[in-house]
Amino acid sequence: MGCCGSTQNSKRDWRPLEEHSCTDIPWLLLFVLFCVGMGFICGFSIASGAASRLVSGYDSYGNICGQKNTKLEGIEQSGLDHTNHKYVFFLDPCKLDLVHRKIKSVALCVSECPREELKTLSDVQKFAEINGSELCDYSLKPSEYTTASSLCPKLPVPPRLMKNAPIPFFHRCAPVNISCYAKFAEALITFVSDNSVLHRLISGVMTSKEIIMGLCLLSLVLSMILMVIIRFISRVLVWILTILVILGSLGGTGVLWWMYASQRKSIDENLPPDQLQVAQDNLQALLVYSIAATVFTVILLLIMLIMRKRVALTIALFHVAGKVFIHLPLLVFQPFWTFFALLLFWVYWVMVLLLLGTAGEPFVNEAGFVEFRINGPLQYMWWYHVVGLIWISEFILACQQMTIAGAVVTYYFTRNKGDLPFTPILASVSRLIRYHLGTVAKGAFIITLVKIPRMILMYIQSQLKGKENACARCMLKSCICCLWCLEKCLSYLNQNAYTATAINSTNFCTSAKDALIILVENALRVATINTVGDFVLFLGKVLIMSSTGLAGIMLLNYQQDYTVWVLPLIIVCLFAFLVAHCFLSIYEMVVDVLFLCFAIDTKYNDGSPGKEFYMDKVLMEFVESSRRAMKETGSAAEGRELKPMASGTSTA
Repeated sequence: MGCCGSTQNSKRDWRPLEEHSCTDIPWLLLFVLFCVGMGFICGFSIASGAASRLVSGYDSYGNICGQKNTKLEGIEQSGLDHTNHKYVFFLDPCKLDLVHRKIKSVALCVSECPREELKTLSDVQKFAEINGSELCDYSLKPSEYTTASSLCPKLPVPPRLMKNAPIPFFHRCAPVNISCYAKFAEALITFVSDNSVLHRLISGVMTSKEIIMGLCLLSLVLSMILMVIIRFISRVLVWILTILVILGSLGGTGVLWWMYASQRKSIDENLPPDQLQVAQDNLQALLVYSIAATVFTVILLLIMLIMRKRVALTIALFHVAGKVFIHLPLLVFQPFWTFFALLLFWVYWVMVLLLLGTAGEPFVNEAGFVEFRINGPLQYMWWYHVVGLIWISEFILACQQMTIAGAVVTYYFTRNKGDLPFTPILASVSRLIRYHLGTVAKGAFIITLVKIPRMILMYIQSQLKGKENACARCMLKSCICCLWCLEKCLSYLNQNAYTATAINSTNFCTSAKDALIILVENALRVATINTVGDFVLFLGKVLIMSSTGLAGIMLLNYQQDYTVWVLPLIIVCLFAFLVAHCFLSIYEMVVDVLFLCFAIDTKYNDGSPGKEFYMDKVLMEFVESSRRAMKETGSAAEGRELKPMASGTSTA
C-alpha cells in the first residue's frame, strides 16, 4: 500500500524489510507547500513581465526592446514602439554596476549593433543613416549628435558584435574587447597586460581539447574500475597506511631527540649571557617538543595496537562493498543521476533569480533612469529563494543517500542473493517515493538549519574583513568552524538514520535515535572505519589523479602545437580528483550502510537456529575469528587464575 493506506507502527525491534509504512508525512506536506511557494515565485516573476525584460532587455526608460510598449506615467521617453529595435546598446558599458545590478549608463534599444569601431562622430552619424540604428538618445536626431552631450556614446565606440556573429548574445550589444571592464578585472588585466601569458594558456587548452576530453574519460573509467577492484587492494592500502603512520611518528620523534642532543652538545658556556639564555630557551623548547612527541607516539602506537583487530573489519567491509557493486551495477551511475538532477535544479534556480532581478514595479532612480523593484512583503522572496536553493539541493543529495541505503539494505538482508529484485536500485527508488520522502525532507531541512547560519556568518566575515578587531575575528571563525563540525556530524547521523528507516520503516527521529545507539555501542569500530576507511579512499583518489596526470604528461609532452600545457594538465588533474571523489563517495556510503547492517546483525543474531546471521561469508569469518580470539583469551585468563589453586592442592 502507498502512503494513503498505511500507518506508522510503534515497533522498537529491528525487523529488516518485513513491512513498509509511510514516515514523516507532515514533513512531506510541508516540503510540498514549500515547493509550491518556489513555483509561485517563478510564476510571479514571469507574470510581472520579468521574463521578457530578461530575455529581450530594456532601455533606461522602461521600454522592452523588440516590442511595442505601453506608456509609463511620469516618464517621457516610455511607451515607444521598439518592434524593429531588438538589441540593447549601452552608451558607456564601463558604467555597469554588476554588484548592485544598477545601470549607470544610458541604455537604448537599437536595430543593429556596431560590428566595427566607430572612431568619430561622423562615423556614428553615418552608421545611423545607413543602418537605421541611432546610437544616441531618442530625443536627438543624427544631425544633432554632439560629443559634448552625455546622451551620445563615448568615442571611440568599440565593436559590440563579432563580424561573423549572427545576433548579439541575449540581445545585448556587449563590447567585443573585454578591456572595457578593466575596473572589474584590474588584477587580471595587469597580469596579462601583453596578452602573451593568457594567449599561450588558452591556446594550450584549445589545441589539446581532444587530449583533455580523452583524459577526463580515462579518469571516469579508472574510477569505475577502482570501485570494483578496491576490495582486492584494500588490505595493501591499509598496510601502507599503518607503515606510514608508524614510520612517520617514530621518525619525527627520533629527529626531535637528535636535534635536542645536538643542541645540548653545541651550547658554549662562554657565550654572552643574552645569547646563552636564548640557546638554553631553545634547548628547553626542544626538550618539551621531544617529550610531547614521545608521549604522542606511545599513545598512537597503543591505539593502533588496540584497534588492529578492528582494522580487519574495515578490510572485510571493503571486500563486501565490492561484491555489492557486482550485484548492484546501477550503483555506479548514482553520481550521474544526482549531478543531472542538481544541474537541472540549479539552472532553474539561476533563471528564476535572474527573473527576480528584473521583476517588480518601475520607478525612477536618482540618475533619472527607470529601474524595477519589488515592494511590500514580496521583496523578501529573495530570502525564500535562497533557502529553497539549500533545502532542495540537500533534498536531492538525501534522496541519493536513501536510495543507496535502501538498495544495500535489500542486498544485505536477503539471505539468498538469487532472490534479489531484478533492479534493487529501482525498487529502492520506488520505496523512497512511496514511503520515505517525508523523512528525506526532514533530514535535509535539519542540514539547512545549520548551513544557513554558517553562510550568514561567512557573509558577515567577508563584509567586515579588515574592519573587525582580533577578538571579533576569532569569535566569527570559531562559530563558523563549530557550525561546520556540527553540519558534518549531522550529515553522518542523517545518513545512518536513512539506513535505519530503510531497514525498519520508522520515522526520522526514531531512526536517528536507534542508529545513534548502535553507533555509540560500536564507537571504536566507527572510529576505525572512518579513519582507516577514509584514508584508503583518499589514497584511491590520489591514485586516480596521479595515473591520469601521468598519462596527461606523457601525451601532452608529444604535443608541439603550443608551448604551455600546465593549464590543461591542471584541468585534467582537478577533473580526475573530482570524478574520483564522486564515485568513491558512493563507495564510502555503501561501506557505512554495510557497517550499520553488520552491527545490527551481530547485536540481534548469534548464528543459532532461528537467529541466523544475514552477513556475507567474509564478515562471518571475521566474526568467527573474533569469537575464537575471545575464547582463547578467556581460557588463558581462567588458566592463570586456577594455576595457583592447583599448585596449592598438590602441595597439601
